[in-house]
Amino acid sequence: MARASRMTDVAEMAGVSTMTVSRVLNAHSSVSDEARRKVLAAIERLRYQPNELARSLRERRSRQIGILVPYVSDPFFATCADEISTVAKQHSYSVVLATSNEDPAVEFYEASRMVRRNIEGLVVIPARNGKARSLLLGHPFERLPVIALDRPIKGGRFDRLLVENERGARIGTDHLISLGHKRIAFLGLSLELYTMRMREHGYRSAMQSSRLSPRVLELSTCQESTRLILLKLFSGKARPTALLCANNLLTRHVLHAMQTMNLHPPDPVALVGFDDFDTAELMRPGITTVRQPEEVLGRTAAEMLFERLTAEAHGIQLPPREVIMPVDLVVRGSCGTKIPAV
Repeated sequence: MARASRMTDVAEMAGVSTMTVSRVLNAHSSVSDEARRKVLAAIERLRYQPNELARSLRERRSRQIGILVPYVSDPFFATCADEISTVAKQHSYSVVLATSNEDPAVEFYEASRMVRRNIEGLVVIPARNGKARSLLLGHPFERLPVIALDRPIKGGRFDRLLVENERGARIGTDHLISLGHKRIAFLGLSLELYTMRMREHGYRSAMQSSRLSPRVLELSTCQESTRLILLKLFSGKARPTALLCANNLLTRHVLHAMQTMNLHPPDPVALVGFDDFDTAELMRPGITTVRQPEEVLGRTAAEMLFERLTAEAHGIQLPPREVIMPVDLVVRGSCGTKIPAV
């Protein structure tokens, strides 16, 4: 079996030192164009592949970051993870991706496994944890740079990147109220989730400000369960005239259930979803949504992590930061026009 090419082979063929080869591989600016051309030609001819393991041991850097999300079946989580990965590549880093399935124990296991793989930092959308102390606050994460995305980790030193959850639910509810709706139901997931609690607060605030009675229903992520709850909801006397869905997964499940029930927004029920999604504007009618900037969220979380890594490499300790990103209401046809006063 032929011996794999080494850096010394590249240096000999190019007629330069191994230091020059190393500088070319690391995109160092202090290399002449002629030397860089010779080194790259030698690398291509020899099919040289740097030994990343040896390199990371020498530099004490793995050039890897971790991404830990509840699951990737949710387009919001998947988009955030994809944007983080894109920024990592721009910094010449690779990513280790894992899912927690909303289980804090699984989250701890996966994060610990990443630490054993010597990740340099972690972007995490924390698992549902209720009021319990996050397992990520203890060993072995004491020195690991961590960005908590979408949901905070309380009591820690971690940076937090959030969105205007409460305001978003409020403006969505206010829009429905402005169209004359009085019986507006909020459909959410478990209130153990930070985002659900904040969005429910925004909905309640809008309803109470207009002296309307809130109606909160807690759903699961099961599509069939959503259908059964909606059947019960619309079989009663005080059926709602409008729905606010607390995330895009619920919006899709609700739309599917409404089709089986022959209910088509905006009549007899208007609909606003929290989170925009690709087909929202393609549907007829289009779905009104509270849009959060998921691509920007993923990119910003990654840049916050790399800012912290750069600062720590220079011996600078940055204080924990909290950044809150804005949301906006995208009005489409699913709410219709102003309904007649009853």
